[in-house]
Amino acid sequence: MGKIKTIKAVAKRIKITKTNKIIKKAAGQNHFNSRETGKTTRQKRNHNTVGQATAQNINKFVPYN
Repeated sequence: MGKIKTIKAVAKRIKITKTNKIIKKAAGQNHFNSRETGKTTRQKRNHNTVGQATAQNINKFVPYN
């Protein structure tokens, strides 16, 4: 059986920490940001950890981390 391919689109959007947590950038940050409050803009600057169910799916896409 061959190797499992890494889905590069997913691999470029996430970072896996030493303790195997998955970190991603906050969504909805590319354009139309002037209508948002300052609080929302500040919160979107931070990186978010991914939930457990999503992390299981991502681990299938990035098998060799």
